[in-house]
Amino acid sequence: MNSMRRTRFLSLAGLVIAGGAIAGPATAAQAEPADSGQVSAVQPAPPAPPEGERVLEYDYQTQRTSYYCAPAATRIALSTQDKDVTQKEVAQKLGTTRAGTDSADDTTRVLNELTGGGYETTEISTTTANPQQTDKFRTDVVQAIDTQRGVVANTLGTAVDTEGERHVFPGGHYVSIVGYRDGGQTLKIADPYDPEKHYWMRSEKVADWIAQRGYSS
Repeated sequence: MNSMRRTRFLSLAGLVIAGGAIAGPATAAQAEPADSGQVSAVQPAPPAPPEGERVLEYDYQTQRTSYYCAPAATRIALSTQDKDVTQKEVAQKLGTTRAGTDSADDTTRVLNELTGGGYETTEISTTTANPQQTDKFRTDVVQAIDTQRGVVANTLGTAVDTEGERHVFPGGHYVSIVGYRDGGQTLKIADPYDPEKHYWMRSEKVADWIAQRGYSS
């Protein structure tokens, strides 16, 4: 069954990390001019948002077939820029077959075609990501999210999220990255395989998950 949910979050980029502390609501009282004889209270300010965090607004759909993970993940990323296309339309542009979608080069090509450009493919050709590759990946994701662009990652094998849940795709899988927190140390994954599979994962684990494949950012 196809499922769509609209997820709305606050954009929280560009904040300065200050030891993880979050300021509480501030209150103040402001006196009216002396001749009015009245005093009015200023409404409390809202709590400060989490620091170093941004999650894009996006439309979610599960993949329509077992081999439509790339079309579904690409469609989710497109929705962060208010592009409304069907999985079938994206699949046709990607050249998706029952064997799947070839590589992140295809998702990059289609993302650029439908958004006007800005995406690039980055490959992690090693079996695990080294520190330099992980740092670049983290930077690429933060920059993409900060410019309102969801990221598409071509993953392989098993990765564990921050809740300890395992995500196992021995034949490969495509997911969308739609947000970050902790300045990019942790990433928000929108997984088209299952409507409940929205989860956070450490960026180094995602980079290792992409190893031997690539990502569009």
